[in-house]
Amino acid sequence: MDAEQRIAELRQQIRQHDQAYYVLARPTITDLEYDRLMEELKSLEAKHPELLSSDSPSQRIGDQPVAHLDQVAHLVPMLSIDNTYSVDELKKYGQRISKLLPDEPIEWVVELKVDGVAVSLIYENGQLVRGLTRGNGQVGDDITHNVRTIADIPLVLLGDQHPSLMEVRGEIYMTNDELVRLNQIRQEKDEPLYANTRNVTAGSIRVLDPRECAQRRLRMFCHGVGQGDGIQSDNHIDFLNELRSYGLPATPHV
Repeated sequence: MDAEQRIAELRQQIRQHDQAYYVLARPTITDLEYDRLMEELKSLEAKHPELLSSDSPSQRIGDQPVAHLDQVAHLVPMLSIDNTYSVDELKKYGQRISKLLPDEPIEWVVELKVDGVAVSLIYENGQLVRGLTRGNGQVGDDITHNVRTIADIPLVLLGDQHPSLMEVRGEIYMTNDELVRLNQIRQEKDEPLYANTRNVTAGSIRVLDPRECAQRRLRMFCHGVGQGDGIQSDNHIDFLNELRSYGLPATPHV
C-alpha cells in the first residue's frame, strides 16, 4: 500500500471512529489506539505535503487567526424558536396545529433544550464549507474557523447518500464539567471565573484564533435543516437518524 492509499484509509478510519465516539456514544477503539492512528496520519502528511487536504481530520485546528468575522447570508432564513413556560400555552399551540391539519394524525417529538448558541453548518458535496451564527436570522457571523475545531462536527460527511447541498441547524454548547475545568484553570491564574456555559460558548465561537476556541472543548447537537433538497426522511425521528448516518451529532435525548 502506497502513502496516498494509506492516508486515505487512515482518514476514513478516523472519521468512522469519530462517528462511533461522538455521535453513537459507542467507541470502537481506545483513546491510545485513536491517538496512534492520528499520529500516523500526521506523520505521513508531513512526509507527503502534496497529499495534505483541508478536510483531513488532522487539519481541524488552523494555526492562523482570522482578521475579522465576515457577515454571510443564510441559504434559508434561520428563525428563532418561541419559548413558553405555561402548560396552557402549550395546549393552545397543540390546538392550533390540530386546526391547521384537521385530517392528519398528530404525533409529537420532544427533545431536551440545549442551552447553547444556535449555528448553521453548510456542507457542499459532503464537505463542511461554512459555519454561521444565527445573527439576525438573515445574516450571521462566519465562524467556520472555529466550528472546524469542534470534534463533534464532521469535516466530511459519511457515505454518499447525503444531499449535495445541505444546511444543518443545531446548537453549540459547553458541558458543565468543561466549565468546571476551565474555571479551575482560571482560578489558579487569579483570573475572573466564567459565569455560565452559555456565555463562554457565545464568546468562544466568536474568537478570531481557532487555537483558543479549540482549548474550550465545545460540543454540538444537530436538530434541523434549512436548505436540504434530497433529505430522504419524511418524519423527524427518521430525520435525526439520517443525520446520524452522515456522522452528524443529532440530539440523543428524544
